[in-house]
Amino acid sequence: MTLRDILMRRDLILTPSEEKIARLLLTDYPAAGLGSASNLARRAGVSDPTVLRLVMKLGFQGISDFQAKLLAEVEARLHSPLLMMESKRADGLSGDPVLNYIDSVSTALVKSRTMTPLQTYDRATNLIMDAKNNVLTLGGRFSRHLAGMLAVYLLQFRTGVYDIGAISAQAFDTLADLGRKDVLIVFDYRRYQLDVVSYARQAAARGVRILLFTDPWLSPIADHAEATIVSPLEAASPYDTFVPAVAQIEALVACILSTMGDDARARIELLEQVRHANGVTLDTDSQKGSRGKKTAKSKPPHRTTTHK
Repeated sequence: MTLRDILMRRDLILTPSEEKIARLLLTDYPAAGLGSASNLARRAGVSDPTVLRLVMKLGFQGISDFQAKLLAEVEARLHSPLLMMESKRADGLSGDPVLNYIDSVSTALVKSRTMTPLQTYDRATNLIMDAKNNVLTLGGRFSRHLAGMLAVYLLQFRTGVYDIGAISAQAFDTLADLGRKDVLIVFDYRRYQLDVVSYARQAAARGVRILLFTDPWLSPIADHAEATIVSPLEAASPYDTFVPAVAQIEALVACILSTMGDDARARIELLEQVRHANGVTLDTDSQKGSRGKKTAKSKPPHRTTTHK
């Protein structure tokens, strides 16, 4: 079992500070663990003793034993025929740009599987579902669409979910109503957006608990977040990919659903009743009833559709 596998074990119970170290080790694997304990602590923003406690918790006798394990993994990978074949294939990249791009996104998606400890998803689930007041979502110029997507999902599981949308002067006014009972979910990827960072920092100063979705280089908001979910961005394009981030959103939704019982079903059924009553989707009773009747040719009435 590799150190990465150990860090990804669901039964591994980490404190928030230990989780910061684990996240750094996973996002910069294995290089982050090959320096001094003090350097690792500094990069993770924790104390030196915290690094040593985590190393012992992982089953190692000390930092030297821990690093010996990492070095053995590095040596094994350097001599791996499979890795050499993959490297040669990547170096000789050719063919259709669409297929190359999709392959690169697939690689990023697989990489996202081991960039965030599974415990972080549990922590994020508890943050969202245990919030006593509101849950707000916020993102940047592109990532705000991810924030809106997650908000639509969460509305099916609990009340008091609001998507801030495009940040504005009015959006900052909402800070006056936020406090310790609220949760802010922020999507912030390189190049980090100043107004998003500012809003999150001010919310944290008011006691708002923060869940952050970001990249391996970590948004400045990570200093204030209780849980941080990291996504790779690089693909065969000058533009970053958000495909892994979408998968992480859906993975978080799956994690939330796994903790819920009949309450989830009851709320979803209630929402379906509201949608049927208002003719939101094509499978409404009124739509079904009209199919059996012969009427003069006319254009079907326009209906606004929603997904999920």
